[in-house]
Amino acid sequence: MNQPIPLGSGRFADTGPDDITEVMRQVAQGDKQAFATLYDALAPLVFGIVLKVVRDRAQSEEVAQEVMIDLWRQAARYRPDAGSVRTWAATIAHRRAVDRVRSAQAAADREHARAAREHTTAFDEVAEQVETRLESEQVRRCLRGLTEIQRQAVTLAYYRGLTYREVAEALRTPLPTIKTRMRDGLIRLRDCMGVTT
Repeated sequence: MNQPIPLGSGRFADTGPDDITEVMRQVAQGDKQAFATLYDALAPLVFGIVLKVVRDRAQSEEVAQEVMIDLWRQAARYRPDAGSVRTWAATIAHRRAVDRVRSAQAAADREHARAAREHTTAFDEVAEQVETRLESEQVRRCLRGLTEIQRQAVTLAYYRGLTYREVAEALRTPLPTIKTRMRDGLIRLRDCMGVTT
């Protein structure tokens, strides 16, 4: 079984520009020993670039590992005429790091938007409670403006759910009289509340 060639030993000891290009060519052919050499030569550069962009050591280590895996998988795409191996690796590292920062920012933005929506909902609930309380106060004020028998009839019908007949029996008043008093009371309530039909 072939052992990885450590940086600083063996045939790629110096890993200069020409040597690293040769190492990359061998990595493109699936040579695991060459990849170990490439890893040793480029990992510090890749990690340094990623750390400058991401600024979090743990995340930078993850991104640097992803970049090194990309270098292994994409080795066949490397073209020496487009730039050095180090430049190519640095470009991939920078792009991956920027992607990680953008992804983290998008997640933070989504969380902020969710929190803002929840905060708005809480505000809306408070506003709704205040509005309901104000309407209740207005209804009580308008009910005080009715005659005693109108107020009793409306209260029994609308707050206790009694029918006209049950209201008439409860107040010991003829049904036609209750209907008239409720109609008049509701008209006065409507006018007091400012409800238009």
